[in-house]
This record gives sequence, structure tokens and C-alpha cells, in this order.
Amino acid sequence: MRVLSIDPALRNTGYAVVERIEPASGKAPRAAVNTATRADVRTLTYGVIRNPSKMRQTGCLVAIRERIVDVIREHRPEVCAVEGVIYVQSYRTAITLGAARGAAILAAAEHGLEVYEYAPRRVKQAVVGRGAADKQQVAFMMRALLGLTETPPPDAADALAIGLAHLYATDPARALKETPEAI
Repeated sequence: MRVLSIDPALRNTGYAVVERIEPASGKAPRAAVNTATRADVRTLTYGVIRNPSKMRQTGCLVAIRERIVDVIREHRPEVCAVEGVIYVQSYRTAITLGAARGAAILAAAEHGLEVYEYAPRRVKQAVVGRGAADKQQVAFMMRALLGLTETPPPDAADALAIGLAHLYATDPARALKETPEAI
């Protein structure tokens, strides 16, 4: 399974494409207690869509959508996982974040991808083991779990974590409390 994952924001949208490597036929499936490691998950790309502070909001939304479309065309993901809405104190921040999220989801939906949503705490719990982990912990774990040669930038690390959380949630070898549903 190949997953496009997105951590949306107007100025710094993190994105990643990760892939579960299925065992070759004839080999025994891995144990249900095993977690994804370098051996069964491959990172195809990750990065941050950086929009300048002087760029208008509408320009940022177009840039987000266009870059996500480019990533989809280049890496051909099967599904999309996106960070769910977070609670913010400012309605303006919530609206801006929602617009960025909408631009990213629209790009995925236009290309026929089912979109799954994950709460930030659930993602951190899945990849760090603690729902209140900070950005540095998430970035460190992404480097370690995915065998990266460098620590990814925080927004890209969050996107990698979202993709890995989706792979964990959809792994048939894992016992799940709840199966994710497309939005």
C-alpha cells in the first residue's frame, strides 16, 4: 500500500509518500506484535511546501494544491491520510487551517484517492507511544523507524508520522480497536 500523507498548514504544509512492502509470496507473514520498521516500510519522498509570508492566502492554496497534485502524479499513491482538525483558540487560525486542509484534500479527491483523517494525538501515540510527544520526538522517531539518513523538518516529520500511523491502522496483522474510515 502506498500512502500520501499530509500535515496541512497555509505557510508550511508537510507531505510524504510511504509504502508498505508486502512480504514475498511463500514467506511467512510477520508476527502480529511486530511494528513497521525499515524492513517493511519504504519512504518514497517527503518535504514541506513553503509559501512566503507575503503571498496571499489564495495563492498559498493554489500552491498547496498544485504541489500535492505533482506528488500524486510522480508517486501514484493509493490512498491519502491527513491530519484531522485541531482545536485552536482563534477562529481565524481555524479557518485558515481548514482552507489549507481543503486544498490538499481536494487535490487528493480529484485524483480518486480515498482520504483518511487522523487526530494528532492518535498519530503521536502510534509512532512515539505518547500522544503528547513534541515535534522533536516525532522527527527523531521518523528518522529511526524509517531508517532516514537525516532528521526530517518538523512539518515533513509530522506528515511521515501520519502516513506511518495509517499503515499501522490498516495492517491486517495488527489487532485494531477501530478501523479508519474514509472522509
